[in-house]
Amino acid sequence: MGLFDAILGNASEVNLAELNQELSPIMADNEQLALAYKLIRDMFVFTNKRMILIDKQGITGSKVEYHSIPYKSITHFCVESAGTFDMDSELKIWISGSSAPIVKELKKGTDVVGIQKTIANFMFQ
Repeated sequence: MGLFDAILGNASEVNLAELNQELSPIMADNEQLALAYKLIRDMFVFTNKRMILIDKQGITGSKVEYHSIPYKSITHFCVESAGTFDMDSELKIWISGSSAPIVKELKKGTDVVGIQKTIANFMFQ
């Protein structure tokens, strides 16, 4: 179901050990990965310092945009769990200075409670 979920726009969890090697050049001192989700080639990553939206562009994916959002910039967030007939969950995050939320679709079975807890823990430090 991984490819099918990706085609539908649903994200799946990423192995943090593998991702740590890829992101180590852009990580701050004492920054650690907490959670990460992949959507085809794009990812959104939660560290103990910030949320990183990774947008791989072009056919080869060699052009990459890293959008860092410090947790202090998150004004509020919403996580909608999957229902009986609903195939996916949804994460919405509002950033100060922007009226439109960042929206990410999560596949059914994703730990939405864990995502909520991760964001809340880092927002309220």
